[in-house]
Parts: sequence; C-alpha cells; structure tokens
Amino acid sequence: MVIAIVTGCANPNQPTAEGEGSSTSNSVSTPTEKSQGPQILKTNLLSEPPSVDPALAEDVTSMAIVRAAFDGLTRKDKNGKLMNSVAEKVDASKDMMTYTFKLRDTKWSNGDPVTAQDFEFAWKRALDPKTASPRANQLYFIKNGEKANRGEVGIDQVGVKAQDDKTLVVTLEKPTPYFLELTSDFIYYPVNKKVVTSNPKWAMEAATLLGNGPFKMETWNHKSNLVLVKNDQYWDKNAVNLEKLDFSIINDENTALSMFDNGEFNWLGSPLSFLPVDAIPELKSAGKLTTQPVAATYWYEFNTEKPPFSNASIRKAFAYAINRQEIVDNITQTNEVPAFGLVPSSMSLKPDGYFTDNQDESAKNMLEKGMKELGIKELPPITLSFNTAETHKKIAEAIQAQWKRVLGVEVKLENKEFKVFLEDLHQGNFQIGRLGSSASINDPIEFLKIFKDKNESNMSRWENPRYKELLNKSDFEQDPDKRRAILQEAESLLMDEMPIAPIYYYSMSWVKNDHVKGPIVDNLAKVDFKWVSIE
Repeated sequence: MVIAIVTGCANPNQPTAEGEGSSTSNSVSTPTEKSQGPQILKTNLLSEPPSVDPALAEDVTSMAIVRAAFDGLTRKDKNGKLMNSVAEKVDASKDMMTYTFKLRDTKWSNGDPVTAQDFEFAWKRALDPKTASPRANQLYFIKNGEKANRGEVGIDQVGVKAQDDKTLVVTLEKPTPYFLELTSDFIYYPVNKKVVTSNPKWAMEAATLLGNGPFKMETWNHKSNLVLVKNDQYWDKNAVNLEKLDFSIINDENTALSMFDNGEFNWLGSPLSFLPVDAIPELKSAGKLTTQPVAATYWYEFNTEKPPFSNASIRKAFAYAINRQEIVDNITQTNEVPAFGLVPSSMSLKPDGYFTDNQDESAKNMLEKGMKELGIKELPPITLSFNTAETHKKIAEAIQAQWKRVLGVEVKLENKEFKVFLEDLHQGNFQIGRLGSSASINDPIEFLKIFKDKNESNMSRWENPRYKELLNKSDFEQDPDKRRAILQEAESLLMDEMPIAPIYYYSMSWVKNDHVKGPIVDNLAKVDFKWVSIE
C-alpha cells in the first residue's frame, strides 16, 4: 500500500525520483513538440480560491492554482511517475533518516534565484503555529515538525536546514518510505521569504503573487476571473505547451455548461467545478462525459463539541439513516461508490465497510439511545451547512428528506459562499458540515491522520487516545500486513465513534474539447496543467 520510490541506480542510498518519461537526477524534461493553434486552456472555477499561499491552501481550487504557480523538489510527470523537479539530485543516509537535496538552477517568476533557504523558510513557516496552516500535519514526518506545530519546541529545532544556497538537508522523525513522494505535495513548495515577510496579503493579488512554477498569475479579478500565463523563468519551460490558463469564476453549473457548448470553455468539470446534475444522463448517452475514479471521500462532519452531536449514538443515528445508493444513483450519477468507511476503495482497509446502507431501524434505535444518554426528550434545532454548488444542494436536500422520513427530524439547510463556509467550519460555527478529502500519497494514513488530533484539518474536534496510539504504532510497523491490521483497527474505532458520516467515494467527471490533450486530473484527484496541450 505504501508507494516507495525505487531508484534505478546501483546504490540504494542515492534515491532519485525517476520514472518512465520523466527527468532523472541529472536531466530535465524532454522538450515537447509545439502543437499548432492557440495554446489556451479555458475553464471554470466553481468558487473563488480562498488563498493560493502553499501554507494556507486547503481546497481543490486553491491547490490547482498553487500547483500551476509553484514547483517543489519533486513533481509527478505526465505518466504519473515521480520525477526530480527543483531538486537535481537526492541522497539518503543508510538509515533513511536524512535526505540531502541538491538544487538545480531555478528562478522565481521575477528572475531571482530559488534557494535552499526558500524551502527551509517555507516549511518552518507552515509548521509555525502562528501561521495556522490547515495542512501542517503533512510536515510532521520531519524531525520535531509536530512538536514545533504544537508549540512544544522552537521552530528552529525543526529538522530542515539550508547548508548553502543549493543544498537542503532534511532529518526525519523515522524512516518514511514515501517521503520523496510527499515532497511533490504543495505544502512542501518553497516561498520567497522577502515577499512573504514584507506583505501579509502577498498571495491574494496577481501583482504580488510570486511563484516558481510552470505558470505565473497575470490577472485576478476577484469573484470574476483569474488568468495565468506561461512562466518564461521556469526551469522546465520547454516541457510546458500552454501559453495561458483562462479561468472564469461562475458558481452556476448550467451557465458554465452553456459556455462550454458555445465554445467559451474547452474543458469543464470536477474537481474544479461541477457539471449540472440534470445534464449528466444526456452527456453520458452522447459519449461526451469522461469519468475517472479517484482516491477521495465525500462526507458529512459532525461538530462533536456541541450537543446533540457530542453524543456518538446520535451521530450514528444520522449516519445510519442515509441512503447512499439513492444519492449516487439519482444525484451524482457518475459511478461514485457508496462509502461505508473513511478510506477510499483504491486503498481500502475493509472493502465491505463497517456498517451497511440505509439502516432505518438501527438509526431509530440509536437516536432513542442517544437522547436517553443526553437526558433529552427532543432534539435542538439541527442545521446542515454546505458551500454553494447545485450538487451539494441536491445531496443535502435528499439527506434532509431521508432524516425526516427515518428519524422524524427537521433539519435546516444552510448554503454559504465557500470562503465563509470554510471559516465557519474552522471556528466551530456549525453542527453538520459538508466536507471531503483526497490523498497526497496512495496510503490509508493520509485519511486516518486527519482525525488524530484537534487541529486545523479536523473540523469535528473529535479526539481519541486509543486512535492516536494506533496511528503512532502504525508509523513504526515495518510488516505491511501487521501495519494494515493496525490501521484497520483505527478506522473501525473511528467508524464506531462516527465523528463523520461517509457518503461516497468520488469519481471525477468532465467534458472537454477533442483538441485538449494530456492529463489534467490524476488518480489522487490532483490537478496539474503542466502537461496539457491544445492540438
């Protein structure tokens, strides 16, 4: 289950992120033949990116823009294989606890050199509790990363150090076979210290955003449109075909599809936006729809610090009363799979799941049990919050009706603009909230660790000492079968406590003009425009 990067070199302690069709430790991507015609990808974003700061991005829209504007030590190539990117060479110690990255000559979009100090500053900044990065736990593999993020040690004790401008040395907490793959994640991207420290809002405007990636931001008219153009300072610019990424920001799916039909967009769909639910059957029958399963889960999260969802029995009642098959058959309609656990199908720990669908009687019994445990005869008003999207709204309406039919509970629906919605979830201003997650690596720990502690990514505020103990134990278990058993026990505990109600495992669906070539979405639901071309 753990993806390890295996070098083709004779020395196993000198890993390089090599893959077929990708660069090696001493080469760059092969220049691609330029296609004829305007190299412009035109598409839609369902919502305004809340932030394109690598330390603060947490939604798929922001992540896609960050991945376009920045580059890390490693990156996935067009075949999905890991390649060296800003890192020209990688050496590892025999115990796999220390990695030394030698950087190639690369530049920020303003022409300044990218240095090892930029990486050190970026990683320590993301771990600094003052930054409140929602993805800081992705850096806990680094020595003292978790302790620094908790304020238990100083940020200067984190195991990342720039030896000189071109040498970055990283010390880990423990051997981590998939560490090189982690360095392709956006939380590991560098940021320019001078720019970041001089302007707290540097990542909120096109004029001040400074990146080192394949594209640079040219225009950002908030809540209207966003344009990125090819970065002529990018080290691998010969591999980039697109000259422009032209994003509209329209939260009406029908309007966006009409624009695609009229030729105003040449690619449209998830994970950057939704296609209209009512249009799915026609798009499928016409053969226009592309669907791809991904390692991602859609769920509802309960605020476990507020009654009545402070009670596990009541959380189970609401989770058991959902008819997931009805939702994927009648609303999403693009081969999503009902979810009976947190971890997606592609890396499932228990394929049959931990409960069954549409358990009406069990749900009623759990509600009665939970109300007795709380000493109440009726539930307080219940509100389900979601961000603006037709699909989220239709799913919420369907589940609202199911809860009314099975539990006799009236649930109010609350639709919010995405940025406001996220802020409220982080602050605990919700009872039930729509959420979901994809993975950075193909391993169950990516999902399970979200609920290890009360932190920026765990909106439920649920915490369990045994769960934490199991995840810690899994970190040191080298036997794959034993590790899998430990993680399954952890997921079983999570599903018994039910701080979330899993609903389905995602499939990503889109429509595109036949002239659009190259991968955009990978099997982990990551969006990367570097390899796209227009023929």
